[in-house]
Amino acid sequence: QVQLVESGGGLVQAGDSLRLSCAASGRTFSFHVMGWFRQAPGKEREFIAGISGSSTTRYRDSVKGRFTISRDYAKNTVYLQMNALKLEDTAVYVCAIQKLTLGSGLYSTVASYDTWGQGTQVTVSS
Repeated sequence: QVQLVESGGGLVQAGDSLRLSCAASGRTFSFHVMGWFRQAPGKEREFIAGISGSSTTRYRDSVKGRFTISRDYAKNTVYLQMNALKLEDTAVYVCAIQKLTLGSGLYSTVASYDTWGQGTQVTVSS
């Protein structure tokens, strides 16, 4: 069973940067798609960024130009570089593996993913 562990979150000021990591442990695969989601209190979980095995990336409009997703296959790790953080970026950030049955298409819905990490808290203050 694959387990995902996020790290890199913390308390930062608006305009600062953070790099989140999502490391897979245990049984691993050559995943087609990995995604980052976030959820703030009282809000629905929302798609932030995804990356496929064919190097395709996809971003939520509100983070385009600020966030960059990447992956290191050798380390079974996916990263989310977050720059120019804003107050509204405050949330628990969770990484996930897209359902393998979906193939290489890059989907953005929660229902399209079936393996999730526990999340790492990102808090942006003024």
